[in-house]
Amino acid sequence: MSTDDKSTQSTDAKAYRPEGIEDAFLTSDEKPAPKQAVAPSLGWRALARFMWRQLTSMRVALMLLMLLAIAAVPGSLFPQRSQDPAAVEQYLVDNPTLGEWLDRFSFFAVYASPWFAAIYILLFISLVGCILPRIKAHWHDLKSAPPRTPRIFKRFPAQAARTVESGSAQDVAQRAAERLRGPIKFLPLFRTTVGEEQPGVWTVSAERGYLKETGNLIFHVALVGILLSFGAGQLLEYRGQSIVVEGRGFANAQVAYDSFEHGAWFTEDSMSPFTMTLDKFESVFRANDSAAQDFTATVTLTEKNGESRQEDIKVNHPAKQDGAKIYLMGNGHAPTITVRDENGDVTFSGSVPFLAEDDQYTSKGVVKVPDVVSGEQIGLVGYLLPTADFENGGMRSIYPEALNPFLVLDMYEGDLGLDSGIPQNVYRLDTDAMTKVTGTMENPDPLIIGLGQTVDLPNGRGTVEFSEIPRFAAFDLRYDPTLGWLLGSSLAALGGLAISLFTPRRRVWVRATQSGDQVEVALAGLARGDDSGLQGEVDRVAAIFDSHLDLTDQEKLNKKLSRREI
Repeated sequence: MSTDDKSTQSTDAKAYRPEGIEDAFLTSDEKPAPKQAVAPSLGWRALARFMWRQLTSMRVALMLLMLLAIAAVPGSLFPQRSQDPAAVEQYLVDNPTLGEWLDRFSFFAVYASPWFAAIYILLFISLVGCILPRIKAHWHDLKSAPPRTPRIFKRFPAQAARTVESGSAQDVAQRAAERLRGPIKFLPLFRTTVGEEQPGVWTVSAERGYLKETGNLIFHVALVGILLSFGAGQLLEYRGQSIVVEGRGFANAQVAYDSFEHGAWFTEDSMSPFTMTLDKFESVFRANDSAAQDFTATVTLTEKNGESRQEDIKVNHPAKQDGAKIYLMGNGHAPTITVRDENGDVTFSGSVPFLAEDDQYTSKGVVKVPDVVSGEQIGLVGYLLPTADFENGGMRSIYPEALNPFLVLDMYEGDLGLDSGIPQNVYRLDTDAMTKVTGTMENPDPLIIGLGQTVDLPNGRGTVEFSEIPRFAAFDLRYDPTLGWLLGSSLAALGGLAISLFTPRRRVWVRATQSGDQVEVALAGLARGDDSGLQGEVDRVAAIFDSHLDLTDQEKLNKKLSRREI
């Protein structure tokens, strides 16, 4: 065979090869180089759309919610400046290197930090982006008609059939639709559509359960409301705590509180001007076991214009003033102590609140005497026994009321540390730069002072007198204009969640076929997921066509009367 014949034969063979497989007949040298895959370019719009869809997906919203909970953990592990600035400064002194880095990343102000706010805002955007498309789709579903009646009912899990001896198919369909809608016209159980499928055949399409999605949306909208209310409250609120002795009071000003917290948008102008005076504090204890029964703080609230009113504040029953609530948080005794130096001059005098440590109001307190003309500063720390018992060589209180009050104090000398610039807790004595005077070999016994008594201080440092024992009350004032919105959003979230969980999603179809004077009725039902009540729903509609229910009004009345007679 010649070369031309071979080439012709090769060409003919290629002509009969199926398209797309000619490369299989080529050698490795004859095959063309494979084409390089070119990735499609992603523009900034497509990239922004992709990122938005990811951010508004439910999985990202759940991840952000979990991340927010994790981000809040450092707020409970490290002291926060808004709550305890003294503890923060002390932490920085004790841990200079670690504390500096933690402070740099806002671990001492977690809830006001940029990274916590970023998570919070992203979660808010994610929830809004999830909710808005769903609201639009749900509104469209509410306006649409129920799905049309299928031709075959045998494949549905719930079925029923009845025969109506008289009437028309249209009347039967209307009765079934009324039963499905329920007795309340403005709040139907089912949305129904009645139509003629073909001559002599009428159908009813009914659907219920849209409240399930409505409740779900209410829950998510309420969750956004909670986030907004909480965020606005953190920005606008202020909260102050004050310990007030009987006969004294405080003004609603930042400098008047023992501790004060406020949001980022707080200003002094947002505090309404009023004063509160503690007129009297009463407590009731059971005699047999000293259990507390009642606490009542009688206060006088005076507004800027001079108008005043008296109110009783009890536990969980706060007083209200200009949108703020004043709660009773604690109480105790505040013995009046007077310290004089060796010359008889008064260096300290006042009622000092002692904080209770047990049910018998055994209370601990501190007296700091910095203004000492001669010698070192003095600190007194110890206990108040409202009803002291010194039997068997011990010292304890046997009743919360001040029936036999005694002070048991230890004395320290040295530097109180008030000039160090670091804020101190007024109920704690820093003894690092002080020397203990009592409880030593030279002075082994503490200072024991009864009501109305005066005792000498060791080393000739003067005297201390215990003259009175008034009561004190601890108040917590909180102003938050978003509390009502927060409560409403929380209740709406609970209501929406309950509706979403307990509302079944069901569809019921009825076909009434005219057969002479009779009407053949077929019913079917379908539910989303497992629904044990679906068959009962279908039977409830079918029951109106049962013979014993197809009675006139007079027959129904006679039947009720006969049952009562029996």
